[in-house]
Amino acid sequence: MIKSANLGFPRIGARRELKKALEAYWKGESDREALQKTAADLRARHWRLQADAGVDIIPSNDFSLYDQVLDMTAALDAAPARFIRQAGADLDLYFAMARGGPGAPAMEMTKWFNTNYHYIVPEFHAGQVFAANPQKAVGEYLEAKALGVETRPVLIGPVTYLALGKTKDKGFNPFSLLPLLLPAYATILTRLKDAGATAVQIDEPVLSLDLSAVQRAAFGDAYDCLQGAGVDITVATYFEGLRDNLDLAAKLPVGGLHVDLSCAPEQLDAVLGAVGEDTTLSLGLVDGRNIWRTDLAAALAVIEKAKARRAPETLVVAPSCSLLHAPVDLDRETTLDPALKRWMAFAKQKLEEVSILTKAANAGRESVAAAFADSDAAAEARKTSPRTRNGAVRARADAVAPEDLARASGFGVRREVQRARFKLPAFPTTTIGSFPQTSEIRKARAAHKRGDLDDAGYDAFLKSETQSAVDRQSRLGIDVLVHGEFERNDMVEYFGEQLDGFAFTKNGWVQSYGSRCVKPPVIFGDVSRAAPMTTAWSAYAQSLTDKPVKAMLTGPVTILQWSFVRNDQPRAATCRQIALAIRDEVADLEKAGLAMIQIDEPALREGLPLRQDDRRGYLQWAVESFRLSASAVRDETQIHTHMCYSEFNDIMPSIAALDADVISIETSRSDMELLDAFADFDYPNEIGPGVWDIHSPRIPSTEEMESLLRKAADVIPPDQIWVNPDCGLKTRGWAETQSALANMVEAARRLRAMRG
Repeated sequence: MIKSANLGFPRIGARRELKKALEAYWKGESDREALQKTAADLRARHWRLQADAGVDIIPSNDFSLYDQVLDMTAALDAAPARFIRQAGADLDLYFAMARGGPGAPAMEMTKWFNTNYHYIVPEFHAGQVFAANPQKAVGEYLEAKALGVETRPVLIGPVTYLALGKTKDKGFNPFSLLPLLLPAYATILTRLKDAGATAVQIDEPVLSLDLSAVQRAAFGDAYDCLQGAGVDITVATYFEGLRDNLDLAAKLPVGGLHVDLSCAPEQLDAVLGAVGEDTTLSLGLVDGRNIWRTDLAAALAVIEKAKARRAPETLVVAPSCSLLHAPVDLDRETTLDPALKRWMAFAKQKLEEVSILTKAANAGRESVAAAFADSDAAAEARKTSPRTRNGAVRARADAVAPEDLARASGFGVRREVQRARFKLPAFPTTTIGSFPQTSEIRKARAAHKRGDLDDAGYDAFLKSETQSAVDRQSRLGIDVLVHGEFERNDMVEYFGEQLDGFAFTKNGWVQSYGSRCVKPPVIFGDVSRAAPMTTAWSAYAQSLTDKPVKAMLTGPVTILQWSFVRNDQPRAATCRQIALAIRDEVADLEKAGLAMIQIDEPALREGLPLRQDDRRGYLQWAVESFRLSASAVRDETQIHTHMCYSEFNDIMPSIAALDADVISIETSRSDMELLDAFADFDYPNEIGPGVWDIHSPRIPSTEEMESLLRKAADVIPPDQIWVNPDCGLKTRGWAETQSALANMVEAARRLRAMRG
């Protein structure tokens, strides 16, 4: 019989219970016992939900209080030395690594492959030692077993773990640590076996990347070692096809291999030909990263093709990857348009799809005929719906010409015009856009949505908050102000709510990092702008001050990447439609007197295909989309953009091709290392390296910020440098915000004095 499996389940809870419990713990409003009880309740609920859905192979150790890669660092006792270890303070150490501790900056954070999930980057150094700390993996396995649920524990694989980490020792190869790392992995597997586990899922998504010779060799060494642990290992790959790594993956001495047939359906024939008959083949057929229903008939055809070439008992039906990237339960969406809702599936429904497909594969389609009939009808309704197409939007996108993608003059000309206009000091200070979203703001927004606060009252409240933010910035001495974005719920959702072609959920939350959850909009149809979206608030803020105010927009690539995107047309086509909508907004902002406009693109690097051969096409349409959105302004209008938590080395030509007048980037966690890419490339435009890690509750001192700026000035010409935080400040409180910004302004003043 073919079995069903799941690779991972969303950990936040249908009502974001984990987020609330974490933040209460961090604020001192609850204790460790309360936090752990919430976590245990969520795990129990999720295991039972999967069992009730009929899933045969259910994961454990996929739950995390912050991040699964950080969990692996803890399991390997690999905390960097700067974090203080205290008896019984394992949880404090864990959160200190993620969020920073006394005198210890947090570990770096970056995107998990090409998703909007952020992981905590492991740190490696010469002579590093590892020690097995299997309590979490073993404890959660036994926890599920006590509830009557047999699970398959999940670990991040050793090769992926080393590949994702960083070292500050120049010339040091982290893979030289593999012989020291493997005994710790082997001990964890042995402890799981001793606890009763017969199978383990080891995630090795780096098998979907271009691998070096050293990395390829590491796979053989790693699994030759781990196969002796006595548990059946399934290696899970996802987010891309195996391609030239197929032979390597197929020959690993493991019991099973999971492949992503949602992102890479074309690999099926090659996989069937390469994977041995004795190896279990897990077919990732249900898309774990998007919210669209699976075409059950098409998926069943894939299973039948596999059955024709392999024994059924060697096949497993599964989602393409962990369901971490999907919202929890579509049933909670009681206000979503029923026609659109019929096209969707969240994590709970995706498990049901896996179960239905498994039943159909074992007992025939007729055994679940009603489910297949409903799937066929939904697919046909979506395909033929007039709501997904707008002829005028498509005609405008088709008519875009090369001259629409370029500013009137080059940066050198624009720079002189803008400097004459703004007359800013050296090392000008600014922020990335948002200011603290206080409980009062959230309450007012909720009251307005409920109808308890009328439009006039809400407008007056937002104006008061905006004026207060402008006044605070002016008193701090910041050179370029922002309006604070108090009217916005989310940097993507806010725009989607005002664009045609978008739909919204009430409870479609997914984890971005730690306790930070986002609720991506759904792009189901052609995109256009009906009216100005931000102009009134930006113009109001500008009317309150003589200093320049930056208008804040989210860029087309980021709106695309941070939404659940329609899968019935190329992503490039959807992105161009969004770019034209943003272009109209930029033009209106300029007409309203906004002299600086920031178009954020933090997701540009995130959208990069995992394989080098696929990147040129993506970068071309992504850069063109940004330029299309930004180019309809005069030379004296300054265009800013922002990117965070990304590696830039391999896309520097494309970042330069954006031709933004100023780019701000995250650099504080990396101690300005990310600037090296800009220096090596000789980046020509102006740049604001972040000097305050806003994802940590630490308030950096003036001396810390000054030190970072000095490092920046060592590699970037000082007259190109702006001074700003790493990212927006909506998640911070006003007390820490004011203190940190005051330190930032003082650091800039010291650099100006140093420059003379």
